[in-house]
Parts: sequence; structure tokens; C-alpha cells
Amino acid sequence: MTRIKKHGLWFILIVAVALGVSGAAAGEITLDNFSHGLDPTWKEKSFNGHTVYELVQEDGRDCIKATSRGAASGLYYEIKFDPETYPIISWSWKIDGIIAGGDSRYKKTDDYAARIYIVFPSFFFWRTKAINYIWANKLAKGELQPNAYTNNDVMVAVESGPENIGQWVTEQRNIVKDYQHAFGSRPPQAGAIAIMTDTDNTGGQASACYGPITISSSGDD
Repeated sequence: MTRIKKHGLWFILIVAVALGVSGAAAGEITLDNFSHGLDPTWKEKSFNGHTVYELVQEDGRDCIKATSRGAASGLYYEIKFDPETYPIISWSWKIDGIIAGGDSRYKKTDDYAARIYIVFPSFFFWRTKAINYIWANKLAKGELQPNAYTNNDVMVAVESGPENIGQWVTEQRNIVKDYQHAFGSRPPQAGAIAIMTDTDNTGGQASACYGPITISSSGDD
């Protein structure tokens, strides 16, 4: 498995023909509220060892806790949806610390305590794109830049640095606006959403908690 597949394009073969989720209620879709364990729709993809993902209660909240020690694996959830219908993605997360040596500009330091992907698959796999919402180590909050491995994967610094370490932070993003900013066009149909905590490039350690992820037709943004 090459490094380029780890950092964006690794979802191409997984979700290029995603089956999706049907019958969702109009207006809002929650991927998994964790009330009955971890939904089997979540699948793991390993690249270098295994980040440990486990269902826990953290500060009274049901969440997925990710712990990485020099490892890289992600959990992805195949869900086919139109961002024009569901433009808003919302989630909450908490990290125990940023990765001191992490820097999104370089391949050798492309690690994050927490990140959430939205993948936009294409029949022509090399055209598959992804928005990667990150808790950045050094990239300033609100900034956007191409992934160190591929311009088809854009990093958006939703949080940055140590300011909110140890605190639950609730996020909301407009997928359509972010895609237009990143790629200069309206988004195609999405095929998967994923979470990933990885430290294999720097060899460090990180842990994070991810609350339920929701996509909806409206929000504050």
C-alpha cells in the first residue's frame, strides 16, 4: 500500500461504487448515534498498523475513541448523498493533544489527532476528490490547503493548535461552500464519510473522541 493511498486517494477503490444508505429521513441523517454499539456499516482500513477505535462514554457522551501510537488506520462509512440536498455536516470532537511534529505542508509530517473526510467518488477513480476537515497542528484555523500527497484532497483547518485541547468542540460546515472553495465547482454526489487519527509519519501518539456525525438540509451556516 503506497503512502498516496493513505492520504486521500486510499478511499478511491473503497467507495468508487459505494452502495450507500437508502430510506433516510428527509432533512437530517445521523450516521450512527452509538446507542446500540458501533453500527456495522463502519469499516476499518489499515495502512500502517491499527489505530484503536472503540465505543466509549467520555464526559457522559457516547463516542468513538481513537488511539494511535505510530499507526495509521481509519473508519469509513459508505453513504451516498447529494450535498445540494444535505449541504450541512455537523459533529463534535475532543482531542487529548496536538501532534507536536505534525505539519500539513509535508508528507513526512502529515499526521493529525483528528480528521473527518467526505469523499466524492468518480467512475474515473483518479478524479475522486475529498474534503478533509482537520484539527490542524500548525495550519491556521479557517485556512485551506491541498494535501501534501494529492491536490484532489483538500485540508480544511476547522480547529488548530492546543487552545481547545481536552474540551468537546461542536462543528458545523457547509459542504457545498467548502467544495466550491477547494475545487472551484459544485460538488458531485458524496460516497463516504470517514474518521481518522494517525501518527505513523511522525511516530508519535494521539487520541481523540468523535461524537455522532450528522448531515442535514439546513443549519446555522
